[in-house]
Amino acid sequence: MTSRQDRIRRELEIYREQREVHELPEIFHYWSNRHLRPLEDEFGFSNPDEFLVKYLLEAALVAGRETPQFISLGAGNCDTEVRVAKALRENGLRRFRFECLELNPDMIQRGQQLAEEYGIRESMVFTRGDFNCWGADRKYDGVMANQSLHHMLELEKVFDEIRGSLHSHGYFVTSDMIGRNGHQRWPEALEAVHRFWRQLPREYRYNHQLRRYEALYKNWDCSSEGFEGIRAQDILPLLLERFHFHLFIGFSNVIDVFIDRAFGHNFNASSPADRDFIDRVHAYDEAGLRDGTLKPTHMMAVMTTRPVASPAYSRGLSPAFCVRTPDEQSSGSAARKVSGVVRRWVRRKIRLLYRRTKR
Repeated sequence: MTSRQDRIRRELEIYREQREVHELPEIFHYWSNRHLRPLEDEFGFSNPDEFLVKYLLEAALVAGRETPQFISLGAGNCDTEVRVAKALRENGLRRFRFECLELNPDMIQRGQQLAEEYGIRESMVFTRGDFNCWGADRKYDGVMANQSLHHMLELEKVFDEIRGSLHSHGYFVTSDMIGRNGHQRWPEALEAVHRFWRQLPREYRYNHQLRRYEALYKNWDCSSEGFEGIRAQDILPLLLERFHFHLFIGFSNVIDVFIDRAFGHNFNASSPADRDFIDRVHAYDEAGLRDGTLKPTHMMAVMTTRPVASPAYSRGLSPAFCVRTPDEQSSGSAARKVSGVVRRWVRRKIRLLYRRTKR
């Protein structure tokens, strides 16, 4: 069994020289521009950076403090944080403090250099630390977690700390992965992946990350060595216990396999046949997400500690509806029979919360 220290060493090794943490294949950008961007446009932003800027700025303006306080947990190379900080300034927020918490010293150094290049070093604070052990020393107007929650072991502790540290009008803003642990496919999704897989030419089945050919897609557990997706499936249920959702956009499932780093580089974004394949997989996902036979593996979410009178849910898919619990049973492509204690508890809690809100 891999120990926690072994996992930490492995993570540090992986990211020591990785300067482009979020770099993705061209086919991903085709899919995101065609299918994800319209979901974002509905709420007034067109990409992940604009999403973060919009809601951190909104939280700061509502709180009205002289020097708004922000923190990013698991900031990595801090490139997103530096761009966001620069955009906050360009949108009129002249004074603020933006802290980047990151365990890897090499990544912190890259972030410091980038902040110097962008001319915003005086607004940035770089802290080396393990987010699993983080303890807040102030109230924050905005807490940001950009693709870092799925690396966390101590989710309960981290979420409790965020909740306790948020200003009464503050926002917890995150974009992250909420599928099965280790980014594995749940049975109902794996069945669909295999069905589409058989339609691919042989050369499209090469795994660029693991450097192997897969005649049939292998349901690999990415958390076996490091922290990748270590508790991904717990993220959404635990957030529902502790926060009220101001905004929730749940998206993607089967499509992940075909547009991510492992197999996405096999596709040609200029090929009509490849684009048609991606469009068909996306359409399958959307149908499944809407009728509940599939659950989203990604989310963009804005949360608060206060009840929200009119929460915004993309396509009407609420966070509670999007929870996929391990005890759910799959019956092929038919609708699953849901009988989990956790699912009943979550639904009951959400109903009670919104009844209170309406009073």
